[in-house]
Formats: sequence, C-alpha cells, structure tokens
Amino acid sequence: MRLLVFQHIDCEHPGSLRRFLAEDHIEWDAVNLHAGEPVPPLEGYDALWVMGGPMDVWDVEEHPWLVPEKLAIRRWVRELERPFLGLCLGHQLLADALGGTCGPQRPPEIGVLDVELTQAGQNDPLFEGLPRRQKFLQWHSVNVAQAPEGATVLASSDICKVQAMRIGKHAWSMQYHAEVEPGTVANWGEVPAYHHALIAALGDDGLTAMQSAAAEHMPAFLSCAETLYRNFMRQAAS
Repeated sequence: MRLLVFQHIDCEHPGSLRRFLAEDHIEWDAVNLHAGEPVPPLEGYDALWVMGGPMDVWDVEEHPWLVPEKLAIRRWVRELERPFLGLCLGHQLLADALGGTCGPQRPPEIGVLDVELTQAGQNDPLFEGLPRRQKFLQWHSVNVAQAPEGATVLASSDICKVQAMRIGKHAWSMQYHAEVEPGTVANWGEVPAYHHALIAALGDDGLTAMQSAAAEHMPAFLSCAETLYRNFMRQAAS
C-alpha cells in the first residue's frame, strides 16, 4: 500500500499513527501544501489522509492551494472511490469539497471533551471495538454545519452535531484529533492561532490545563488511535 498525506502546517502530521505505519512497513508521502508543494498524480496511491491546520476552508485568497486540494479530495472520493481519512481541517475540507457547508463553532470546542457515537457509528467498521462515548482532544473554532448529501453522521457532541461522518463506503472523517501523541499539545501551543484560541477558551493557564488533561487520557488516546488505524487499514485492504 502507498499512502498520500496532505499536510497544512509542519506540526500537524499523522502523529501517533506514524508508529503503526512504520510497524506495517507502509510507504507514505507527505505533501506540505502550505509550503507550496503541489498535489501529485493521485493514481499511484491507495489511500489518502488529510490532516489539520490553522486555516479555514474558505481562506482561499490567503491560501490558494486550498482550491486544488479540494478538487483532489473530490476526485479521490467521488471518482477514484479510494480510502480516505480526514482529521479536523481534513474533516471540514471533505465536507466543503463535496457540497456540504462549514461555519463558526460557537462556542469553540477546545479541550479534552466527550464525543458520542451515533447508532450508525456504533455499527460502522471504522469504530469497531471502541466505546460509545469517549474523550478526545478537540481544538477547533469551525465545524461542519451541514454534511454533504449522502453522508452518514457517525459521532456527535453536545454542541457539534457532525463530529464524524462517512461518505460512501471508503471515506471517513473526524472533527476531533485521534492522532495525538505526548508532544502534541506543547507543539500546537506554539502556533499563534492555536495559542490565542486556547487562551480565549480556557484562560491564561489554558495550555497547562490542556497538557495535564491530555497526559491523563494519553493511554486511552493511543489505544483508540491504534484501533482506528487497524480498522481503517482493514477496510482499505478490502
């Protein structure tokens, strides 16, 4: 298998999932769109992951590479129909690329917060073996306001109805971060946009509080990441 990864900032990469890729000897190519790297020909890849980033899906004037990225996502999912996984911004880009809408998340979801699988989510192969209700790291001020036509909502929270969704048989995305690892919060806290949002949501000691909460739940985060990874790869192979 060859995996293609779209990245939008240096510190948002596949995170803990990289360990499982290495264990499985899976080749993967990261395209740093924010650094001007072009989208490569898609036909040579078997799966596509789209990671997070501080920009919004509508910031096409400031980040014009969002336009070809959305076109590539649409082609990947609708035409090539190959396995896809989007996280945070990747979740929003999937929705936007396929005709859904995104808008402000009020209030922002920032912290280690509850996410609950819908009935469809409990029966979805991506979430096999995971509890109905689980805590995940959230760090977003935009959400999927309207899922694309034909999407199945797989998870929600009290203030964000589309926390995870599936489109077709092979495309999944999640608003929350399943890829976090021990250094994630500290690294993301150095990004000005993330830092400002964190302080606005949690106060002056927000970074310390987020690091403490993430450390407490890190074993569960890592266990969930492995389950999601194994489930995704099993579906991709089929």
